[in-house]
Amino acid sequence: MYKVLTLNNIAAKGLQRLPTERYETGTDIANPDAILLRSQNLHEMELPASVAAIGRAGAGTNNIPIDAMSDRGVPVFNAPGANANAVKELAIAGMLIGARNLYKAAEYVAGLKETGDALNKAVEAGKKRFVGFELPGKRLAVLGLGAIGVEVSNSALSLGMNVVGFDPAITVRNAWQLSSGVELAESLDQLFQDADFLSLHVPLIDATRNIVDAKRIALLRDGAVLVNFARGGVVDNAAVIAALDSGHLHAFICDFPTPELLAHPKVVALPHLGASTAEAEENCAIMVAENVRDYLENGNIRYSVNFPEARLPRLAAWRITLANANVPNMVGQVSTCIANAGLNIEDLLNKSKGDLAYTIVDVNDEPSSELLAEIGAIKGVLTLRNLGKPV
Repeated sequence: MYKVLTLNNIAAKGLQRLPTERYETGTDIANPDAILLRSQNLHEMELPASVAAIGRAGAGTNNIPIDAMSDRGVPVFNAPGANANAVKELAIAGMLIGARNLYKAAEYVAGLKETGDALNKAVEAGKKRFVGFELPGKRLAVLGLGAIGVEVSNSALSLGMNVVGFDPAITVRNAWQLSSGVELAESLDQLFQDADFLSLHVPLIDATRNIVDAKRIALLRDGAVLVNFARGGVVDNAAVIAALDSGHLHAFICDFPTPELLAHPKVVALPHLGASTAEAEENCAIMVAENVRDYLENGNIRYSVNFPEARLPRLAAWRITLANANVPNMVGQVSTCIANAGLNIEDLLNKSKGDLAYTIVDVNDEPSSELLAEIGAIKGVLTLRNLGKPV
């Protein structure tokens, strides 16, 4: 029986992917094999040594101590793309809010006290105050071409916008999904140059912190609209406010309110609504539950932020998995231990990612406790799991 600690509310459709005859789930599980969470801050928690996997029902993992988990040999899973449509819709809505002054216009009407003809005159007068502009023909710059950035780019293109994107780490999968009509910038400066809209879709890491600064904002076209549904820290708020004050930026639409942003009349800040749809929460929960289950039961890894992707079909064999430092001759040492124990290797997969490596080994007979102890004692081995034969 696997035990899974759930933090925050994990959608029921996701938890249903963990069959009750094999999984115990709950908010008060002691010594769990895995943790499923959304926004809970794990940096402030002491995580039991029993934890073999962590699953984030969403894309961002800033609330998880990734480096510490890597040092322990614990993969951290997320759900990239599961909430892409929800965030895409909000990004498109953000551009429309900025271009058509929708928030201020609605606020104006909500404050009207007139009735009858006086109300009609006040409504007509408001039309002149909130004249906006249309999206077709405008240049949209998309920073980050992951699942969300690709969907935003393709949707904006269908709305008649001229779209340019930049992502030096775009995956082959996302490149295939990106419309051929999207222009690819060769640098950040080229991306920002003369853009009417800028939409951000990058994680918050050292390389992206304040990536939208005063210098790059100055490259945007006068009257540009900035849309940020990525992470608050990727934008230099002081630089944005200065550009709004000067008129260089027309509006800033974001999901990350701060006191200084809330005080500015050209800012529309939402309460972190990016993935807040029932569909997105269910998709994220399903995706991460399935991947955590596949890891616990089969040792396969897909959509981990700190481990390499590693999937090996199950045979009628005993399976051993190990996470280790990415150093030479690790597979050779493991193979020697297995051979000395009189076992044959039926199948083997070894993958690496940065300083980490991960190995799946299928052997023809049950490994003894002595063999497992010998492999676990190899210098650099972080975790060793004996998954047995497939059920």
